Amino acid sequence: MLIETTILRRRAAAKFEDPSRWLFTDDALQQATAQPVAAHRAQRLTGATVHDVTCSVGTELASLRTTADFVMGSDIDEVRLAMARHNVGDVSLCRADALRPVTRDAVVLADPARRGSGRRRFDPQDFIPPLDSLLDVLGDRDFVVKSAPGIDFAEIKRLGFTGEIEIISLDGSVREACLWSSGLAEAGVHRRATMLSGAEQITDAESDDCPVAPAGRWIVDPDGAVVRAGLVRHYAARHGLWQLDPDIAYLSGERLPEGVRGFEVLDELGFSEKRLRQALAVHDAGAVEILVRGVDIDPDALRKRLKLRGSAAVSVVLTRIGSGTASRATAFICRPSR
Repeated sequence: MLIETTILRRRAAAKFEDPSRWLFTDDALQQATAQPVAAHRAQRLTGATVHDVTCSVGTELASLRTTADFVMGSDIDEVRLAMARHNVGDVSLCRADALRPVTRDAVVLADPARRGSGRRRFDPQDFIPPLDSLLDVLGDRDFVVKSAPGIDFAEIKRLGFTGEIEIISLDGSVREACLWSSGLAEAGVHRRATMLSGAEQITDAESDDCPVAPAGRWIVDPDGAVVRAGLVRHYAARHGLWQLDPDIAYLSGERLPEGVRGFEVLDELGFSEKRLRQALAVHDAGAVEILVRGVDIDPDALRKRLKLRGSAAVSVVLTRIGSGTASRATAFICRPSR
């Protein structure tokens, strides 16, 4: 037990600033919310009375107790609940089933576990407790439900959800989707992308007036939260960018948004491996980062086939431009901004 705890605490350092005194199970740690994500959610719930109905070992409670007016936690798993008592002993805790509410007026926070079903399609029954059952029980209450980022927006709407779906990224990686009930959502907002590392949020209430045009000086690959939330055009409109193709998430512009990594265009060519290899040789390329959208190409396999011998490090952006018979695979040879 001591060895396992030590190993889990070391792994937890990737999610928490100081997990040195925490107790975890392996499953609980895998599902645990990263501390910056939990802190962001807690900030949105500042001043509320909150009941975490799937509190597990207490990772959400640790952030909520610093912002909420009152917070309590419950879980059906006795072992995890005992660990929560050790981890956040100053928070009120009880054993209860998330589908049998024990509070009335509190905002309900829930983080249903995901079954390893192997299904490709989003299925509410893959959650524990089932997501459709949980939303039925919550009814007209204010609630926040954490979910996997691959959540099916159309399916959630079919279940009767009318609030806000927030997609959150941290350090460039999409971490989760979060369902905010209508009473907690900002007026007119149904989708939000939150990029914690860039301290930026964008919503579908903003303008999406974005043109489509040939590549300018820079190509931008938007943060995954923006792409997953379907807010690429909104992001482009905010930052004065445009799309290379109306159906592809790559953006372009003459200036980079502050703090965003971009790719300065050095060359553009219709894609074939032979033409790309020749163009890369002209640019003395030896190390190549390959980004792909809209074309069926394995970047790692392509990199090996290119057999480059130069000394420069470049990026290649491969994408499809146009539709139907006018569609063409295009390669941009670029210099990354960092």
